[in-house]
Amino acid sequence: MNAFAWSEEPLIALVDDDPSILLSASFVLRGAGMGRIVTLEDSRELLPLMERQEVSAVVLDLVMPHMSGEVLLPRIVQRHPETPVIVMTATDEVATAVGCMKDGAFDFLVKPVEENRFVACARKALEWRGLRRQVGALKRSLLSGRLEHADAFASIVTVSPKMRAIFQYVESIAPTIEPVLITGETGVGKELIAEAIHRVSGRGGELVPVNAAGLDDALFSDTLFGHKKGAYSGAEESRTGLIAKATRGTLFLDEIGDLGQGSQVKLLRLLQERKYYPLGSDVPRVSDARILCATHRNLEDMMAEGRFRSDLYFRLQVHRIEVPSLRERLEDIAPLARHFLAEAACSLGREIPETPAGMFALLASGHYPGNARQLRAMIFDAVARSGPGEGLAMEPLRKSVRTGAGVRAPVSIESMVTEGQGCFHGVTGRLPTLKEVEMDLIAEAMRRAGGNQGVAANFLGISRQALNQRLRKKKEESEECGV
Repeated sequence: MNAFAWSEEPLIALVDDDPSILLSASFVLRGAGMGRIVTLEDSRELLPLMERQEVSAVVLDLVMPHMSGEVLLPRIVQRHPETPVIVMTATDEVATAVGCMKDGAFDFLVKPVEENRFVACARKALEWRGLRRQVGALKRSLLSGRLEHADAFASIVTVSPKMRAIFQYVESIAPTIEPVLITGETGVGKELIAEAIHRVSGRGGELVPVNAAGLDDALFSDTLFGHKKGAYSGAEESRTGLIAKATRGTLFLDEIGDLGQGSQVKLLRLLQERKYYPLGSDVPRVSDARILCATHRNLEDMMAEGRFRSDLYFRLQVHRIEVPSLRERLEDIAPLARHFLAEAACSLGREIPETPAGMFALLASGHYPGNARQLRAMIFDAVARSGPGEGLAMEPLRKSVRTGAGVRAPVSIESMVTEGQGCFHGVTGRLPTLKEVEMDLIAEAMRRAGGNQGVAANFLGISRQALNQRLRKKKEESEECGV
C-alpha cells in the first residue's frame, strides 16, 4: 500500500460523556470542512479505536466516568506521540491547565469555547501532526537514499541530484492538505512536479489544472467557484466550478503571479477558511481540494511593489519548491535530448536517428532561457529537417544554439574586472601565471560540466582531445610532485 496515500481525510475523535457537547462540537467541525468525526461517550473506547485505525487528533474532556481525561491523556501521548490531544473541559484552573500541558496536551480550552477558536485550534492540531509526519518521512527518505514512489516521477527525465532532492521533498509533503508553491523559470517542468505531487499524495479525486494568466476577477470567480442560475445576465443555467471538480483531489493554479488583487483575496480566503461562494449564492460551500500554485515570476519583487499580497504569499509559503533551470543541471541535457529524439521520431513515424558526434557538447553550450521546453523544440525541429533514414541534421541545432536561443555570451577579462567578478579583482600582489590561471579555469569548467570532458571542452572553446591532454599533463605533474 502507498505509505503516503491520502485514501481518507483526517479523522478527529471527540471524547466527552455529554452527548450534547459531542453533537455541537461535531457540527462545528463539519461545518468548517473537517468531515470525518467520531464521537465517543465512553472514554474507555478511545485507545482500542486508535489501535484499529489512524486518528489524526483527539478532543478530550477531563471529568468523565470510568476513565478520566487526566488518566487517559498521558496514555495517548505515550502510545501515539504523533497524535495531538486538545483538552476541552469546564475546569477553569491554572494548575489543571499546566498539568495537562506538562503531560503533553497540544492545547487547553475551557468550555464554553468560542466556535472560531475551536476550529482554529483543531486546524492547527492537524497541521502540527502533518508537519511531524513530513519531518519523519523526509528523514527516512534522506537516510535511505531512495525514493518510495519512483514511478510517480517517471515522466520527469533527469539524472540531476538537485532534482532527486526535490523528489524526496515531494514524497514528504505530498500527503498533507497544505498548499505548495512551485517556482522556476518557464519550461523547467513545474507542471510535471505538480502532477507528481498529486500522484504521490494518493488523493482519490482528479488533478484539475487552471491557467490563471488572462483571468480577470469575475472570470476567475466563475471558473473556480461556479455560479447559480440567474447570478448575472446570461447565466441561464447553474454551473459547477473547477474547485468542486477537484473534490478529494488537487487544484493546480498555474501562473498565479498574473492574478489580480481581487482574485488574490478570494484565493486567500479559500486557503484560510476552506470555503467559497458560487456567484449569486450566499450559502458557503466547503472545499477539501489540495491547492498547488506555480509561477515563473518573482513574487518577492511583486510583493515589494505592491502587486502581490503579502498575506497570500506567506500562506502559500507553507511548502515551496524551486525547480532549477536547465543551466543549473547540465547533466540532464543528454538524457533529455535522447528522450526528445525518441519522442520526435515516434510522432513523425520514423526510426530514432543516430546521435552525431559532438551533439551533446554543442547542446551544452546553449543558454536555454526556455529550458527543457526550448530544448524539446530544438530537437523536434532538427528531426523534422532530417530526411528519413538519415542521421540527425546538426545545422539546425547549431543555428538554434548560435542565434536567438541565447548562446552564452563571450566573457572578456575587461568586463570581469569592471564588474568586480574576475579573479584579478582586488589583487594588489603578484599576478597569477598563465599556467595557474589555465589550471583554475579547467577545474572550474570540469566542475560546471559535472565531470563531462566534452561539455567542459565546449565551455573552454577547445577540443576534447586538447582538454584531455591538459588533464593528463596535470595528473603527471601531480604524481611527480608526490601529490
